[in-house]
Amino acid sequence: MRISFETMQATFSGILLKEGFTEAKARQCAAIFAENSRDGVYTHGLNRFPGFIEMIRLKLVNGDAEPTLESHNGLIEQWNGNLAPGMLNAQFCMNRAINLAKENGIGCVALRNTNHWMRGGTYGWQAVNEGCIGICFTNTIANMPPWGGTDARLGNNPLVIAVPRKEGDVVLDMAMSQYSVGKLMQYQSNNEELPLPGGYDAEGNLSTSAADIINSKRLLPVGFWKGSGLSLMLDLLVTILSQGNPTQNISNNEQEYGISQVFISIRPANNEISNQLADQIIAYTKSSGLANPDQPINYPGENTLMTRNRNLKEGIPVNENIWNKVLAM
Repeated sequence: MRISFETMQATFSGILLKEGFTEAKARQCAAIFAENSRDGVYTHGLNRFPGFIEMIRLKLVNGDAEPTLESHNGLIEQWNGNLAPGMLNAQFCMNRAINLAKENGIGCVALRNTNHWMRGGTYGWQAVNEGCIGICFTNTIANMPPWGGTDARLGNNPLVIAVPRKEGDVVLDMAMSQYSVGKLMQYQSNNEELPLPGGYDAEGNLSTSAADIINSKRLLPVGFWKGSGLSLMLDLLVTILSQGNPTQNISNNEQEYGISQVFISIRPANNEISNQLADQIIAYTKSSGLANPDQPINYPGENTLMTRNRNLKEGIPVNENIWNKVLAM
């Protein structure tokens, strides 16, 4: 089943209006959810929309709230998200970082007391669309044990790095776990095994069962001890820069809210030279021999662009059960 982008966005917007959002905020949030599904990140588009509505009804997302500036130190700003919709807070803060970068070459905005930003890559694409490099990261509820541990003490703390390029922007969007929680939930709902182990079952065995991994809360860090260490460092950075909640405090609640994030933007000194260098690096990377002749080498973000164009032309594939659930809201 496929739905047009316009139908999906209008449906989301209508539901948010019924939940008390202003027309502008409903339209903005709906666009982000629809764009996530359009780009193939279904776990943070349609599939996550019912959960977002639940957070609104639990009053953990405040549709009336706006971020407020708390302090600034040179080119670093600290903002309080006031539990406003996480994607609106994130767009606002990346925009602040972009404006600082355009004026000064670089800008850093730290955000506390916010909510899930949905697809982190959204804000990387936002930066490159303005000709800037974008770097952003967030902490999460504890869902991954530190390397050598058995209890969840780290978040899978997503990291986004985006570089503008004329022939196709390069946008890396990755969790610190081998599979994000959203991706695990997608495999679970489709009754599919993971192609590679993504965590441990209740007995401590590496598993390709998404359900077993979700139940054990023992996601596998990407790069084993390296992903564990990077997750810890990202939690340190977002917490210290924003003066917000670390993963430990967020995990004291049943739901994930009140999280901390950082948005960095850098304006390249010379766009023409930067583009030439990016092309050179991509070309060299793609010059490698192929392990599988049917699977070309893709740079981060390349598949996103192809999926976007296909879904705009053919319609966005949807899980019919989730789509009907949304229509009934």
